[in-house]
Amino acid sequence: MRSLALKKLAGMRKRVAGVDEAGRGPLAGPVVAAAVILDPKRPIRGLADSKQLTYEERAILAPKIRERALAYAVAWADREEIDALNILQATFLAMRRALMRLPVCPTHVEVDGNQLPRIADLDLGCTVKAIVGGDATRSAISAASILAKVTRDTLMERLDAHYPGFNFASHKGYSTPEHFAALDLHRPCVLHRRSFAPIANRLSAAELIGVSEVIEVDAVSQQLMPARAPTPSRKLRQPRQATPSREARSANGRPRRKTRAA
Repeated sequence: MRSLALKKLAGMRKRVAGVDEAGRGPLAGPVVAAAVILDPKRPIRGLADSKQLTYEERAILAPKIRERALAYAVAWADREEIDALNILQATFLAMRRALMRLPVCPTHVEVDGNQLPRIADLDLGCTVKAIVGGDATRSAISAASILAKVTRDTLMERLDAHYPGFNFASHKGYSTPEHFAALDLHRPCVLHRRSFAPIANRLSAAELIGVSEVIEVDAVSQQLMPARAPTPSRKLRQPRQATPSREARSANGRPRRKTRAA
């Protein structure tokens, strides 16, 4: 009995989810995160930091990861969320969403970098660790970095048709001479991050407030969601509703009913 329990425990410890992101640095587009639990019985050769792989190598590895992984999920935070939260917190939000979409619950989570997203409220019941350089030393994180990069690149390529003149399909929103040349000719579009200085400096104060035009990721990104990743059953914790003010309460503590004017 004890040996059987130990075997089950050993099997549980193998469910390590690697988490990584793509798109923190660009001037435009979403930040994408992926979570991958590899199957030790189905190894994948060639896994490495996505930044060290060529476009062609990533294109070959991505479908292998989707096919052989025990579980995987991809999620993102869009431009409006990046501007509202800041890029770090938006990255953590994308990571949380990816973990919530996993069809298999991990027993341990490894995140590339030196900081961690908050996952205590997700009820995953697992441990979590930040690993500097994990995308080059942990296979699961390498796999996550590849899926995140391939998903974001594909997304920017498809969004390019909706925003002509910027050539997002080529530079993917990064700070390249080609991108800056396009910004010299065109006003920033909806995909451009208003909280990033090179974009903010090109907009008036009025343009930086209350920008709500979003064609963005919703219409195009739904085509890119992995078929194996189910709709999350757990939602992010919602903010509590405001408590009625003291004036709005009666003596017994219940909210007063509004009276119609005569």
